[in-house]
Amino acid sequence: MKINFNLNNKAVSVESTLSRRLLDVLREEFDLTGTKEGCAEGECGACLLYVDDLLVNSCLIPMANVIGKSVITIEAFSETLAYQAIEKAFVTSGAVQCGYCTPGMVMAVHELFKTYPSPSLEHVKEGLSGNLCRCTGYQMIFDAVELLREGGYRHDQ
Repeated sequence: MKINFNLNNKAVSVESTLSRRLLDVLREEFDLTGTKEGCAEGECGACLLYVDDLLVNSCLIPMANVIGKSVITIEAFSETLAYQAIEKAFVTSGAVQCGYCTPGMVMAVHELFKTYPSPSLEHVKEGLSGNLCRCTGYQMIFDAVELLREGGYRHDQ
């Protein structure tokens, strides 16, 4: 079946079954490999992206749920000023090690600031609780978020 949707601000069409996972279509049909598979159960956050401005685990989204919708991956988000600010904070804080969780973590940090423009540590812990990282121990990620908060991060950049 031909499925039409908007991918990273461009109209696209792809042959797929309705039950095929969005994660697989992005990686295999569009070569968008920034979205990672970690757990295949919606528990690790490695596959986070936006569907119609809602942050979702793409490993849980069947293609039937993206027909006519807008999908934004880390590849498109990386072209924004918001991303550049997050990237700088992550690098400054040493919040990137192996990098596997980083795309999903970046998307979660952006969503955190959309929800809480000046998040407390409790907000940060809650907001990032759906993202697993096995390398940094989280403190450096929390430090990056603190840098963003202190710098007046704006999610609408």
